[in-house]
Amino acid sequence: MEFLPEALEQYVEQHTSFENEILQQLNRETHAKVMIPRMISGHLQGRFLAMMSKMIAPKTILEIGTYTGYSAICLAEGLQQDGKLHTIDINEELEDLVRQYFDKAGIADKTQYYIGNALDIIPTLPGNFDLVFIDADKINYANYYDLVIDRISPGGYILTDNVLWSGKVLDDKKDKDTAAIDAFNKKLMNDPRVETVLVPIRDGILIARKTI
Repeated sequence: MEFLPEALEQYVEQHTSFENEILQQLNRETHAKVMIPRMISGHLQGRFLAMMSKMIAPKTILEIGTYTGYSAICLAEGLQQDGKLHTIDINEELEDLVRQYFDKAGIADKTQYYIGNALDIIPTLPGNFDLVFIDADKINYANYYDLVIDRISPGGYILTDNVLWSGKVLDDKKDKDTAAIDAFNKKLMNDPRVETVLVPIRDGILIARKTI
Protein backbone atom coordinates (compact mmCIF):
# COMPACT_ATOMS: atom_id res chain seq x y z
CA MET A 1 0.00 0.00 0.00
CA GLU A 2 2.99 2.32 0.41
CA PHE A 3 4.37 3.59 -2.90
CA LEU A 4 6.85 6.22 -1.69
CA PRO A 5 10.28 5.31 -0.25
CA GLU A 6 10.07 5.15 3.55
CA ALA A 7 12.26 8.23 4.06
CA LEU A 8 10.14 10.31 1.69
CA GLU A 9 6.94 9.02 3.32
CA GLN A 10 8.30 10.17 6.68
CA TYR A 11 9.13 13.58 5.23
CA VAL A 12 5.58 13.91 3.86
CA GLU A 13 4.07 13.06 7.25
CA GLN A 14 6.46 15.42 9.05
CA HIS A 15 5.13 18.24 6.89
CA THR A 16 1.48 17.32 7.33
CA SER A 17 -0.55 18.59 10.29
CA PHE A 18 -0.40 16.13 13.16
CA GLU A 19 -3.17 13.84 14.35
CA ASN A 20 -4.89 15.03 17.49
CA GLU A 21 -4.49 12.97 20.66
CA ILE A 22 -7.74 11.06 20.20
CA LEU A 23 -6.80 9.97 16.69
CA GLN A 24 -3.36 8.94 17.94
CA GLN A 25 -4.98 6.83 20.66
CA LEU A 26 -7.34 5.21 18.16
CA ASN A 27 -4.47 4.50 15.80
CA ARG A 28 -2.47 2.81 18.56
CA GLU A 29 -5.45 0.83 19.86
CA THR A 30 -6.38 -0.35 16.37
CA HIS A 31 -2.86 -1.65 15.78
CA ALA A 32 -2.74 -3.29 19.20
CA LYS A 33 -6.16 -4.95 19.29
CA VAL A 34 -7.78 -5.23 15.85
CA MET A 35 -7.08 -7.60 12.98
CA ILE A 36 -5.68 -6.14 9.75
CA PRO A 37 -4.80 -2.73 11.25
CA ARG A 38 -3.47 -1.57 7.87
CA MET A 39 -7.12 -0.92 6.99
CA ILE A 40 -7.10 2.20 9.18
CA SER A 41 -6.77 5.47 7.26
CA GLY A 42 -3.94 6.72 9.44
CA HIS A 43 -2.15 10.03 9.68
CA LEU A 44 -1.63 11.21 6.09
CA GLN A 45 -4.85 9.88 4.60
CA GLY A 46 -6.81 11.02 7.64
CA ARG A 47 -5.53 14.58 7.28
CA PHE A 48 -6.35 14.45 3.57
CA LEU A 49 -9.93 13.36 4.29
CA ALA A 50 -10.31 16.05 6.93
CA MET A 51 -8.97 18.70 4.54
CA MET A 52 -11.33 17.59 1.76
CA SER A 53 -14.29 17.67 4.13
CA LYS A 54 -13.37 21.15 5.37
CA MET A 55 -13.12 22.39 1.78
CA ILE A 56 -16.50 20.91 0.85
CA ALA A 57 -18.20 21.85 4.16
CA PRO A 58 -20.85 19.13 3.76
CA LYS A 59 -24.18 19.11 5.54
CA THR A 60 -24.54 15.36 5.07
CA ILE A 61 -21.79 12.75 4.74
CA LEU A 62 -22.16 9.05 3.97
CA GLU A 63 -19.29 6.72 4.80
CA ILE A 64 -19.45 3.13 3.55
CA GLY A 65 -17.00 1.16 5.70
CA THR A 66 -16.46 2.46 9.24
CA TYR A 67 -13.80 -0.02 10.46
CA THR A 68 -12.64 1.46 13.81
CA GLY A 69 -13.97 4.96 13.14
CA TYR A 70 -10.76 6.84 12.33
CA SER A 71 -11.87 8.10 8.91
CA ALA A 72 -15.32 9.03 10.21
CA ILE A 73 -13.78 11.22 12.90
CA CYS A 74 -11.62 12.91 10.27
CA LEU A 75 -14.50 13.45 7.85
CA ALA A 76 -16.66 14.90 10.63
CA GLU A 77 -14.17 17.75 11.07
CA GLY A 78 -15.65 19.49 8.03
CA LEU A 79 -19.33 18.98 8.81
CA GLN A 80 -21.53 22.04 9.04
CA GLN A 81 -22.62 22.84 12.59
CA ASP A 82 -25.97 21.11 12.14
CA GLY A 83 -24.59 18.45 9.79
CA LYS A 84 -24.91 14.66 9.99
CA LEU A 85 -22.54 11.81 9.23
CA HIS A 86 -24.01 8.40 8.35
CA THR A 87 -21.49 5.56 8.58
CA ILE A 88 -22.07 1.88 7.81
CA ASP A 89 -20.06 -1.23 8.66
CA ILE A 90 -20.86 -4.91 8.55
CA ASN A 91 -18.59 -5.88 11.49
CA GLU A 92 -20.58 -5.70 14.74
CA GLU A 93 -17.55 -6.81 16.78
CA LEU A 94 -16.03 -3.34 16.44
CA GLU A 95 -19.14 -1.45 17.58
CA ASP A 96 -18.07 -0.83 21.19
CA LEU A 97 -14.66 0.50 20.12
CA VAL A 98 -16.19 2.74 17.45
CA ARG A 99 -18.81 4.20 19.77
CA GLN A 100 -16.20 4.78 22.46
CA TYR A 101 -14.08 6.88 20.12
CA PHE A 102 -17.04 8.72 18.61
CA ASP A 103 -17.83 9.80 22.19
CA LYS A 104 -14.21 10.78 22.87
CA ALA A 105 -14.08 12.81 19.65
CA GLY A 106 -17.33 14.59 20.46
CA ILE A 107 -19.10 13.50 17.28
CA ALA A 108 -21.57 10.95 18.67
CA ASP A 109 -24.48 13.41 18.52
CA LYS A 110 -23.87 14.17 14.83
CA THR A 111 -23.13 10.60 13.75
CA GLN A 112 -25.57 7.84 12.82
CA TYR A 113 -23.77 4.49 12.97
CA TYR A 114 -25.30 1.47 11.24
CA ILE A 115 -24.30 -2.19 11.51
CA GLY A 116 -25.26 -4.35 8.55
CA ASN A 117 -25.08 -4.72 4.79
CA ALA A 118 -24.60 -1.33 3.15
CA LEU A 119 -26.45 -2.47 0.02
CA ASP A 120 -29.55 -2.91 2.16
CA ILE A 121 -29.04 0.11 4.42
CA ILE A 122 -28.24 2.83 1.87
CA PRO A 123 -31.70 2.81 0.22
CA THR A 124 -33.30 3.34 3.65
CA LEU A 125 -31.28 6.47 4.49
CA PRO A 126 -33.03 9.85 4.30
CA GLY A 127 -32.20 12.70 1.96
CA ASN A 128 -29.19 13.35 -0.23
CA PHE A 129 -25.45 13.51 0.43
CA ASP A 130 -22.84 16.21 -0.15
CA LEU A 131 -19.88 13.88 0.41
CA VAL A 132 -19.59 10.10 0.17
CA PHE A 133 -16.55 8.05 1.20
CA ILE A 134 -16.44 4.47 -0.09
CA ASP A 135 -14.03 2.15 1.73
CA ALA A 136 -15.70 -1.25 2.03
CA ASP A 137 -15.69 -4.57 0.12
CA LYS A 138 -14.15 -4.00 -3.28
CA ILE A 139 -16.49 -6.31 -5.20
CA ASN A 140 -19.38 -3.94 -4.51
CA TYR A 141 -17.67 -0.62 -5.24
CA ALA A 142 -19.68 -0.16 -8.46
CA ASN A 143 -22.91 -1.15 -6.70
CA TYR A 144 -22.33 1.41 -3.93
CA TYR A 145 -21.63 4.06 -6.54
CA ASP A 146 -24.84 3.25 -8.39
CA LEU A 147 -26.82 3.55 -5.15
CA VAL A 148 -25.49 7.00 -4.26
CA ILE A 149 -24.77 8.85 -7.50
CA ASP A 150 -28.35 10.02 -8.02
CA ARG A 151 -28.52 11.20 -4.40
CA ILE A 152 -25.66 13.64 -4.80
CA SER A 153 -26.36 17.15 -6.02
CA PRO A 154 -24.17 18.73 -8.70
CA GLY A 155 -21.00 19.88 -6.96
CA GLY A 156 -21.05 16.97 -4.50
CA TYR A 157 -18.18 14.52 -4.13
CA ILE A 158 -17.50 10.80 -3.91
CA LEU A 159 -14.12 9.71 -2.52
CA THR A 160 -13.16 6.06 -2.97
CA ASP A 161 -10.24 4.37 -1.19
CA ASN A 162 -7.85 1.59 -2.28
CA VAL A 163 -8.27 2.23 -6.00
CA LEU A 164 -4.64 1.25 -6.71
CA TRP A 165 -4.92 -1.93 -4.63
CA SER A 166 -1.20 -2.14 -3.85
CA GLY A 167 -0.43 -1.63 -7.54
CA LYS A 168 -2.24 -4.82 -8.58
CA VAL A 169 -4.53 -2.84 -10.92
CA LEU A 170 -1.61 -3.02 -13.39
CA ASP A 171 -1.43 -6.82 -13.31
CA ASP A 172 -2.34 -8.65 -16.52
CA LYS A 173 -4.07 -11.39 -14.54
CA LYS A 174 -6.34 -9.87 -11.90
CA ASP A 175 -8.09 -11.55 -8.99
CA LYS A 176 -11.76 -10.73 -8.36
CA ASP A 177 -11.14 -7.75 -6.07
CA THR A 178 -8.52 -6.24 -8.37
CA ALA A 179 -10.73 -6.71 -11.43
CA ALA A 180 -13.63 -5.06 -9.60
CA ILE A 181 -11.51 -2.05 -8.65
CA ASP A 182 -10.11 -1.69 -12.17
CA ALA A 183 -13.62 -1.87 -13.62
CA PHE A 184 -14.82 0.70 -11.07
CA ASN A 185 -12.04 3.12 -11.99
CA LYS A 186 -12.91 2.77 -15.68
CA LYS A 187 -16.63 3.12 -14.95
CA LEU A 188 -16.17 6.50 -13.28
CA MET A 189 -13.69 7.67 -15.90
CA ASN A 190 -16.37 7.08 -18.54
CA ASP A 191 -19.35 8.42 -16.58
CA PRO A 192 -20.33 11.82 -18.06
CA ARG A 193 -21.98 12.82 -14.76
CA VAL A 194 -18.65 13.17 -12.94
CA GLU A 195 -15.16 14.54 -13.33
CA THR A 196 -12.42 12.51 -11.67
CA VAL A 197 -8.87 12.64 -10.42
CA LEU A 198 -7.04 9.64 -8.97
CA VAL A 199 -4.51 10.74 -6.38
CA PRO A 200 -1.75 8.31 -5.31
CA ILE A 201 -2.12 8.94 -1.59
CA ARG A 202 -1.37 5.72 0.30
CA ASP A 203 -3.31 3.05 -1.66
CA GLY A 204 -4.95 5.55 -4.01
CA ILE A 205 -8.06 7.70 -3.60
CA LEU A 206 -10.35 8.38 -6.54
CA ILE A 207 -12.06 11.77 -6.26
CA ALA A 208 -15.23 12.17 -8.30
CA ARG A 209 -17.12 15.46 -8.45
CA LYS A 210 -20.66 15.31 -9.77
CA THR A 211 -21.14 17.87 -12.50
CA ILE A 212 -24.68 17.22 -13.76
